[in-house]
Amino acid sequence: MTTPGTPRPAVPPVAVPTADGPRRPDPLAHLRRPGDPACDAHLTGTVFLDIVFTGLDGAPVRGTETWARGMGSCPGGVANMATALARLGLRTRLAAAFGDDRYGEYCWETLERDEGIDLSPSRVLAGWHSPVTVSMAYEGERTMVSHGHLAPLSPTAPTGGRAPDPARSCVASLAPGEPQEWIARAAGAGSVVFADTGWDETGRWDLSSLDGLAHCAAFLPNAEEAMRYTRTDSPHRAVRALAEHVPLAVVTMGARGAVAADAGTGELVEVPALPVTVLDPTGAGDVFMAGFVTGTLAGWPPADRLAFAALTAGLSVQEFGGSLSAPCWDQIAAWRRRTLRAGGAPARYDFLDALIVDIEPGAGGGPGDGTRTDGPVPGRPLRRAVPTLGFGDHSH
Repeated sequence: MTTPGTPRPAVPPVAVPTADGPRRPDPLAHLRRPGDPACDAHLTGTVFLDIVFTGLDGAPVRGTETWARGMGSCPGGVANMATALARLGLRTRLAAAFGDDRYGEYCWETLERDEGIDLSPSRVLAGWHSPVTVSMAYEGERTMVSHGHLAPLSPTAPTGGRAPDPARSCVASLAPGEPQEWIARAAGAGSVVFADTGWDETGRWDLSSLDGLAHCAAFLPNAEEAMRYTRTDSPHRAVRALAEHVPLAVVTMGARGAVAADAGTGELVEVPALPVTVLDPTGAGDVFMAGFVTGTLAGWPPADRLAFAALTAGLSVQEFGGSLSAPCWDQIAAWRRRTLRAGGAPARYDFLDALIVDIEPGAGGGPGDGTRTDGPVPGRPLRRAVPTLGFGDHSH
């Protein structure tokens, strides 16, 4: 199994048949062997129904009514990363609780039917309503309001400290003081564990409180989180400090890109963000993680992984919503060919040429080129965030 920090030449994703006929590029085809785990990436977490407002001129002001020029609804929360991984061709499995309301039904159908995500360890919980997040995007940032309740504990709920079934990788979200015993067991069973974290509401910012960090192959906090956890004053100092705790540390810097430090080689790699007009940044961090996981499992050099993650995140922010804004290989190929034709293709993305050589040009467009005809499975319409869940679905 490929480990972080191991350089390897880029290998084209091989198109493999899907259940309904069309072919989906498989970036791990060159690594697959008999007896390998059936799952490439296992995730667990909370699925939200995201309602996203865009086209706002500024933050809502108390006592006033604000109208948005755009709106989209889609699965959110852990669904952002699960969808992004599946659209990049990884065999993705999600363990989550789903409400038995219309929101939960919509999220389940979208993830399982449209995105091909394995929901076998997930459960629909009777009488539990789906968590909801309203996200307001303006000036390249977002403000969110969420509502939900903890999923009821039960023997069948996808909760608890047990390790998941075998998988090439697992993605964890570390929280201060939250037990994560399953991470050690998953890593011991051969899974490459990637982790991110969130804001420390306790204010202590103590790395030792992040249970499971010692068993992670890569840790990907944002710049503010990284600097607070390491007591440093720059993302570059923070990423080097984090590399003392994990084999590969990555710090995301928003519009400034990302920087990574390899503990084994001492290599420091930095890439800028993709220069794009941001419509909605919801889920961009999850899409970045998905791109990085894909490149790591495929055995790419650290610089290529980081560049690919920045590209996937940059393409995603040009669409509504988090999960359904994630790009597919068709869109990545369309972006690369478009930049080559325009004469402005950055040299850091030259490695993509070998990866997209067998992806048919014109199979579909991508964010920013005015078309939405390619999808997770080439030839099928790409599911995007919709304003309302009340209309019938006539795309299938």
